[in-house]
Amino acid sequence: MPIRALILLGTLKKNEPSNTEVLSEFLLEKLRAKNVSCELIKLVNCKILPGTYSDMGQGDEWPSILEKILAAEIIIFATPIWWNSPSSEIQRVIERLDEIHDEILEGKKSKMAGKVGGVVITGDPDGAQSVIGTVGNFFNFIGMVLPPYATLSVLSALQRKDVETSREKLLELYRKDYAQAADTMVEQLMLHAGRAV
Repeated sequence: MPIRALILLGTLKKNEPSNTEVLSEFLLEKLRAKNVSCELIKLVNCKILPGTYSDMGQGDEWPSILEKILAAEIIIFATPIWWNSPSSEIQRVIERLDEIHDEILEGKKSKMAGKVGGVVITGDPDGAQSVIGTVGNFFNFIGMVLPPYATLSVLSALQRKDVETSREKLLELYRKDYAQAADTMVEQLMLHAGRAV
């Protein structure tokens, strides 16, 4: 079976592509080139109820997303930086996975144990380390592995006035300037998921 990767996209833009979405699509290209089975879930278009349980009742779409998370070997959180933090959509994912952490505290084996995590980030440079620290700390507490070089950050380039931010131009920029970083990230994700590149 091919290795399975899931990107949880935390953009706040519902009906338009965002920098984070395009960067995630760029990473998907790299994963698929290595025969990884990939899916991207745009969280803002899902009905994920607030709470800290795996199922918050009628109308909650989180249980079906959780099934996909549990079926994947690689889980990537993709987020813009908002006030030095991940987006509210990614924070909600962390909150909804809290029940798994509670199970660990009760002495049960984590359902996320051994899964490999990665982080995709866009935004201001001063918040990237904070976001990686927050997400990496969460991965650690639920038994996931964050390999070295398993983050892909595009920060100051998007603030430049000379960079056109259409989807096509952004992909062109990412393919030109971030291919090596993305290749290294994919290599590390696959290595730690038990597959040689």
